[in-house]
Order: sequence, then C-alpha cells, then structure tokens
Amino acid sequence: MRQVILDTETTGLRWERGNRVVEIGCVEFLERRPTGRTFHRYLNPRREFEAGAQEVTGLTLEFLADKPVFEDVAQEFLDFVKGAELVIHNAAFDVGFLDNELRLAGREYGKLADHCAIEDSLLLARQRFPGQRNSLDALCKRLGVDNTHRQLHGALLDAQLLAEVYIGLTSGQEEIGFGDTAEAAGPASAGLGMFRGQGTQPRPRVEVPPEDMAAHQARLATLRSKAGHAVWDAPETDLPVAG
Repeated sequence: MRQVILDTETTGLRWERGNRVVEIGCVEFLERRPTGRTFHRYLNPRREFEAGAQEVTGLTLEFLADKPVFEDVAQEFLDFVKGAELVIHNAAFDVGFLDNELRLAGREYGKLADHCAIEDSLLLARQRFPGQRNSLDALCKRLGVDNTHRQLHGALLDAQLLAEVYIGLTSGQEEIGFGDTAEAAGPASAGLGMFRGQGTQPRPRVEVPPEDMAAHQARLATLRSKAGHAVWDAPETDLPVAG
C-alpha cells in the first residue's frame, strides 16, 4: 500500500478570495513505513499574504519571489502523488486549494481526486477522540509525537509530524511490537523518531526469574482450585470455535 502524507501552506484561509498555495510538502510511505522519498516545493503566489498568514509560516514574498509558480511544478507534483492514498489533516482545506491551483494551471490536470484517493486524518481523529481538540499540535501531545521543534508552520515538517500522528491513530499490532519490526530507512530529520532511518532493531528477549515463575504457577493453582476447570489447561480440540 502506497500512501503520501501531504500538507500545504497558503497566503490565506480561502482560495475563493484569490489566495494561493505557497508551499507543498509530501512524504511517501509504503506498507506504513517511510521510503525516504519526499516532494517539497516553495511556490511564488504572485499575490500578497492575508493578514496573519505570513506570521504563521514565516515565509515572505521576498523569499518566494524567485520560486516557481504552481503550473511549473504541477505535473511533477501529480506524478509524485498519482495512484497513492493521500493522507491530509482537514483535507477539505488543502484539496480545495490544490484543486483551484490545478484548475488555474490547465483543464488537462483535472482535480486531485482524479489522480489519487484521499483520506482525512482529522475525521479519523474526531472518531477516535470525540469532543476533544484534534489539531495537529493537540494530537502530537496526545499521541506522544515530539513537536517541540515546530515553531512555525511548514509543509514538509507538518507532513512528517502528521505521518507519525497518522500511524498512532491507525496503529495495530504491527506498530506495538507484534509485527515485523523492520523499518525502511527514512530521511534524516532531527526530532522525528520515525524519520531517523534506524533500520531493523533486535526484538528484546525477556528472561523470567525462577522465583517469578514459581509465583505464577502458584497463582494458576489457586485459580484452578476456585474455578474447578481452567481453559488454558484444555486441549485445543476442546476449545469453542467462533462461528
């Protein structure tokens, strides 16, 4: 399964008011592991920032003046996300902006959903944590993702943080030690555990002291005497079968 975790930064909150995308950040995953491939571009919006937007990103028109416009990178961007499942936090916001950029770049590009599936991690978070704050920062804190280095919004940094949050939101046994512990090497990014490319780690082996084993067996004996029958003592053929 190929997934791309995506984030954008913009000149304002609504594309309907003429606001544009100024940064795109994408992180590629295969089988829920980072591959090390990213797509990151700053873009010249050819318009001013709305009040407050510049302070959120720290970007300036002077910095963006020599950057490409969206239509110059449109095909490269679509080639990167094509066929993947896009994971976006508050997808309606980013998809609205990107669909507008694609429309301005040319009808031949279509809409984002023509090229890939889209999953909204905000909806997943609201299902898992109803009635709670589910911003990216709030989820980082709740799920133990280190975001102390996030002083400003940045598309690639936020995509990397969202990747860790998404794994926490959707984790199963393979993420908590019962599956394959091998991890594909990811891009070096200080402070982001999953992107340090640590590689395969040996599975820890637990040795039970004899006294603990004796205490365990004594506890089982007590349970047997009270219950009269212990299901763990029965042969597998005696156990009930679901369905």
